[in-house]
Amino acid sequence: MTPMLRNPVLALALAAALPASAAPMTDWPRVHSAIGKDAALEQRVRDIVGKMTLAQKVGQMTQPEIKSASPEDVKRYYLGSVLNGGGSWPNGNKHANAAEWLALAQRYHEASMATDMAVKVPVVWGTDAVHGHNNVFGATLFPHNIGLGAARNPKLLEEIGAATAKATRASGIAWVFGPTLAVVRDDRWGRTYESYSENPDVVKSYAGAYVRGMQGKLKDDANTIATAKHFIGDGGTEHGKDRGVNKSSKAQMINIHGAGYYPALQAGAQTVMSSFNSWNDVAGGTNYGKMHGSRSMLTDTLKGKMGFDGFVVTDWNGHGEVPGCRNDSCAAAINAGNDMIMVPDDWKAFIANTIKQVEAGEIPMARIDDAVSRIIRVKLRAGLFDKSPAQNAYAGKDAAMKPRELARRAVRESLVLLKNDNPVLPIARGKKILVVGKSADDMSNQSGGWSITWQGTANTNADFPNGDTILAGIRDAAGTDKVTFSVDGQGVDVAAFDAVIAVIGERPYAEGDGDIGPNGTLRHSGRYPEDLAVLQAVAGKGKPVVTVFVSGRPLFVNDLLNLSDVFVAAWLPGTEGKGVSDLLVAGAKRHAFSGKLPFSWPKSACQTDLNVGDKDYAPLFAWGYGLKTATRSTVGKLDAAYPSGGCGVSNTFPVFSQADRASFPLHIRAGSQHMVLGADLNSTFTLPGVTVQTSQVNTQQDAKLVTWTGPATLEARGARPMVLPAAASTNAALRFDTIVTGAPAGKVSMGMGAGTLDATALFQRLAGKGKQTVKIPLACFQARGTDLAKVDAPFQITSDAAFAAAFTSIEIAGGAAVEPDAVRCEDLR
Repeated sequence: MTPMLRNPVLALALAAALPASAAPMTDWPRVHSAIGKDAALEQRVRDIVGKMTLAQKVGQMTQPEIKSASPEDVKRYYLGSVLNGGGSWPNGNKHANAAEWLALAQRYHEASMATDMAVKVPVVWGTDAVHGHNNVFGATLFPHNIGLGAARNPKLLEEIGAATAKATRASGIAWVFGPTLAVVRDDRWGRTYESYSENPDVVKSYAGAYVRGMQGKLKDDANTIATAKHFIGDGGTEHGKDRGVNKSSKAQMINIHGAGYYPALQAGAQTVMSSFNSWNDVAGGTNYGKMHGSRSMLTDTLKGKMGFDGFVVTDWNGHGEVPGCRNDSCAAAINAGNDMIMVPDDWKAFIANTIKQVEAGEIPMARIDDAVSRIIRVKLRAGLFDKSPAQNAYAGKDAAMKPRELARRAVRESLVLLKNDNPVLPIARGKKILVVGKSADDMSNQSGGWSITWQGTANTNADFPNGDTILAGIRDAAGTDKVTFSVDGQGVDVAAFDAVIAVIGERPYAEGDGDIGPNGTLRHSGRYPEDLAVLQAVAGKGKPVVTVFVSGRPLFVNDLLNLSDVFVAAWLPGTEGKGVSDLLVAGAKRHAFSGKLPFSWPKSACQTDLNVGDKDYAPLFAWGYGLKTATRSTVGKLDAAYPSGGCGVSNTFPVFSQADRASFPLHIRAGSQHMVLGADLNSTFTLPGVTVQTSQVNTQQDAKLVTWTGPATLEARGARPMVLPAAASTNAALRFDTIVTGAPAGKVSMGMGAGTLDATALFQRLAGKGKQTVKIPLACFQARGTDLAKVDAPFQITSDAAFAAAFTSIEIAGGAAVEPDAVRCEDLR
């Protein structure tokens, strides 16, 4: 029985909280925009487009990144837009202020107004301001969408949309790539936190409100152009795979994944961004393919049936993923209905190729004219022809980027109280508090991805000068002299304190890097063992433990819940850590928990497709669950068991990967010295003869780069021997991805249990060849004495001299031993 169902009164209340959806639609609805057609404006569009050359039109359809396109390029190539990606700033200056951003925006604008076009068309700059103006140093960052979904407050969303727009205009930028309207169906997706809820009704209630706040009627200096993204189905891909395949039926796509688009477009959203995912309606027998290449969805549905008259922009090189296309050439994406093409780097070749394709008849001139007309229409509606960036009332004003009180209120409303078996909140001022955990004093962790940098990594607290960590908030509320902080809780006398607050959770990630993978589990401790360790250090010592869990999604945390008297889902609260402490420590004004789960909380590590309304719906905490401050729960002791081989029937057994970094954590050994590699991705680990750093093989920060200068060993070692599922045992191989950057200068051995192989020649062959996937049959190790029933270190690699290679995605893979590219045992001597 779930904790929710133990309280029948609460269960009834939660049932009543579920919104009543309208009758399901059977086809895409016609949407009537709040920004209607204007005859005079339409005549201006025709006049402008009619005076443009083909090169000028294609230039208007092209959007490069600011790192690769200068203001002079805007003038020379008639570029219609530029964008800054995550981690891209004016002059490469991470700490650029509003005035520096504005100065660059003004230079781009002036360049666009100095072309030889008959009618000068202003350039428009787009940016991912997805939780505040998150690329800019010093800007206030709001909770990510998942936290806002817990607030259940559309009016709050409208205020945040307006505040984000004002901050964006302060930097000279007039176009925001938001809101994200994904309805996530599998929490393994690394972009789950960009979704307001698994429930389409919540997304629907927020979409129009956010657009109204951000865009208004495009008549005010505080308005920016909004973008409904990503069209369509990005939150419903199989296994939560980024850029994967959505297998929803047409009815599901219309009523679930489309739910946010109707109110967003009705509110007047002027741009729509195409989605990386594909859609294969298996049940209906229609494969729509990549959304970037789907004329059926972009033209027939969005522009035709739904009546959208703004413009469609592609995502980052998304057109290059359409079959038959490249980043610098994709007639199919334009013919499908994409109007502006985001080509970060290959834009010059793209322009040249597109002009040739039009001249050759591969792209009809009528399609080009339609695309450019839509772009000009939006620019006219947004008033870009009337004012330069510097003429905006908020231009260059840093104060416009700091709506701190609004963000603090949003944080308070976003927190969800999951467990309250021993109610101790709020802790009275004057009580002695021990604060532990890696996320207590870490602005990067509490802000998550899309925070100054793309993945939210490579930041320090100093990069967030106008915010407070959660620890800072606790100290301010409780009194600095009453608060002691220990990251790991080791060596601290818990008995000397009145209460413990543990602030733990996920580290930052964004698209791609945040995916857990098809065989991965939702078990948090499998990726962040330090969080389990810190709770084990402070729990059971006679003092109440309050756990604040910072994460971008619900996760299997039964082991952490068992060690906590109180458990708070804080999501990714952004820069206002005092919004968290407002609910933890009693202040002059008393605040209470009000947040409700936007996503169902799993009760098992493999409950990955858990959604409200699903058949056999049985979560640990249901969608809409959320305790009040004084409400005592009876969660009790939970089953913390998890499958060691991953989820479902799989022919792979994870050793070290994005999906699980802790079941077989990496160690380095040199002589008598030994070190376990921690989960801190930014750390460098060194012993005599060997250094280990985080690097990339497939996605950001997925690998460990090991540099040997003398004898040392890297190994993945678990607390118990591995138990391979049957599917991973047949014709199995040790499979891993590697990039060998320095050929072995001595002998390199690979071991598994008692068996050792000479892999020197193997790694000499791989040196300098980029990413390679290695498959070594387990039979090779068994022939040298390995007993698979007794292997607690399934991956060992030793070098006795200089050697450098990065390793990731280490696993045992059934069937891999008989694949043509598997290593032959006779080649390993």
